[in-house]
Amino acid sequence: MSTQLFPDLSAPQPTVRRSRLRRGASRFSCVAAIALSLTTIAGAVPASAATYKASLGTVSATLTYQGSYPEPHGTTMTITNAGHVVYHGAVTAAMCGKLCWPQPTGGSGTGNPIRVVRLQAGSPDVVLGLYSAGAHCCFVEEVFAPQSPSTYAKTEINLGDPGARLETLPGSPYVALLTADDTFAYAFTDFAASGLPIKLLRFQNHRFTNVTRQYPKLIRADANQWLSAFYAQKSSRYQDSVGVIAAWAADEYLLGRVGAADQFLHQQAAAGHLHSLLNPSVKGVVFITQLQKFLQHQGY
Repeated sequence: MSTQLFPDLSAPQPTVRRSRLRRGASRFSCVAAIALSLTTIAGAVPASAATYKASLGTVSATLTYQGSYPEPHGTTMTITNAGHVVYHGAVTAAMCGKLCWPQPTGGSGTGNPIRVVRLQAGSPDVVLGLYSAGAHCCFVEEVFAPQSPSTYAKTEINLGDPGARLETLPGSPYVALLTADDTFAYAFTDFAASGLPIKLLRFQNHRFTNVTRQYPKLIRADANQWLSAFYAQKSSRYQDSVGVIAAWAADEYLLGRVGAADQFLHQQAAAGHLHSLLNPSVKGVVFITQLQKFLQHQGY
């Protein structure tokens, strides 16, 4: 599986990752991400001691740790601004304490788990990627941002399976997190057949804000990928279609096409095209009813 999780927004057409659907189904292109395999992660990181550095302007960050995958020891982050230490401490995360493995943020292409970028106005921010280890979880992003002229503070977010890619979104000078909505994993079928719709997070004032609705062009591109996957499933008579069509419906709801999306879903239910192999009873109009409640609960 490719290690490029998300499309390069600077390219004319986005390059998308490949999502594996179980039981020999064809591979479908999708904007949302599925986590890297443990083999890929373990093979990409060094054993014993490691030191990583990154900088932008007057801000520099250094990450050090020891140990072999998947258990690091003594992981420490140090951040300086104009030569003055503004943060120094052990790396910990709510998900896995001191045992999260430093992992490059998706799409960085550098192998470096730390990035110094401008997520907001003011001094640059430091982003650290972590991985909890496990078959399907979890990628954690920690942002170290100015709290005062002499201190930086940490904010973390657990992104689950998708991870994130740092991207400068259209019309903005600042970097955002391009990820996918992990709440859709297992919601209607197994993980491999679940679709995860696009999710865009802006960081400001030590908080992450969902700004997905502000980028309809990216939502439409994501919806088109999921709909193409659904049609491919129909043509191959693949009997586990509710996962990808749920992701498509979420995108359509974000675009305000609720009525048209519901009409399409009912047409597909009448034609017998909505099935879940994991939950055979969740099909047709039963699935539509559950999906509508789920989307409303999740804010779509």
